[in-house]
Amino acid sequence: MATFTVNDIDGTVAVLIPCYNESVTIAKVVDDFKHVLPDADIYVYDNNSSDGTADIARAHGAIVRHEARQGKGNVVRQMIRDIDADYYLMVDGDDTYPAEAALDLLRPLVEDEADMTVGDRLSNGSYGEENDRAFHGFGNNLVRGLIKHIYGFEFTDVMTGYRGFNEVFAKTMPVISPAFEIETELSIHAVDKRWRIAQVPIEYRDRPEGSYSKLSTFGDGYKVLKCIGQLFKDYRPLRLFGWLALILIVIGLIIGISVIAEFAHTGLVPRLPSAVLAVAFVGAGMLSFTCGLILDTSVSNARKTYELQVVDAYQKYGKRNKSDK
Repeated sequence: MATFTVNDIDGTVAVLIPCYNESVTIAKVVDDFKHVLPDADIYVYDNNSSDGTADIARAHGAIVRHEARQGKGNVVRQMIRDIDADYYLMVDGDDTYPAEAALDLLRPLVEDEADMTVGDRLSNGSYGEENDRAFHGFGNNLVRGLIKHIYGFEFTDVMTGYRGFNEVFAKTMPVISPAFEIETELSIHAVDKRWRIAQVPIEYRDRPEGSYSKLSTFGDGYKVLKCIGQLFKDYRPLRLFGWLALILIVIGLIIGISVIAEFAHTGLVPRLPSAVLAVAFVGAGMLSFTCGLILDTSVSNARKTYELQVVDAYQKYGKRNKSDK
């Protein structure tokens, strides 16, 4: 395979760095990406830092902007709205992701083999060696398993903050999550909408001394699981309400089977409360399934509308359209 260099990039690149109190590391992150991608625009969006992060980034040549709404998801949403580029690299400002891997993440995008690339920290074991925060590996595996079970796609590393995407993907991505759930939302959106995904192994390094993580293992973990549930409801309502309907109907049958047997034997219903409860559970199950059918129709229509929006986005932003001009 031929070596891929910066000269092979046939468009503009924007490096997106959402930051909150990263004064210890931001200078090195900006310098490293300017060295690897000298023609790229390096954007640092400061999210109410109190340690001079913005001033340091600006002094090292980054384009600095401010986002007052707290949370990584809010920052990424504004970045995508503000910035136009052919290719985007999103990376944390904590110096845990190598700038040297930028070309590996960009190559599938430039060669039109992927719409989103994912920096995989897990397959080579580097994350397990460097990360010493309790439950983070377990949480990543749990989310990966849920996404595989629900959506049928196996991410090697779903929580990574190092990603690349093309302009069509970026401009049609509806960012809803306000905080650290953004990585989960990006992953599920890409799978559900059948975007092309390339997983690229990268070397992970732990934060340098003096730098600390803003991620709350349990608090943000709960938000991620909540995000998966909400997106499951939004993207796969028939499966969700179908499972719920099955559970309710089974419970109703378990409660009612003895009542039915007794009625068949004696012609009487002496345990009326059990009969009413059984009918209620079965009725709720049927109602749940009906809701799933209705919502599934709505989601199917929304998916068709989204596909038409993507076609319009390709005409406006797409590489194929630009290459024909």
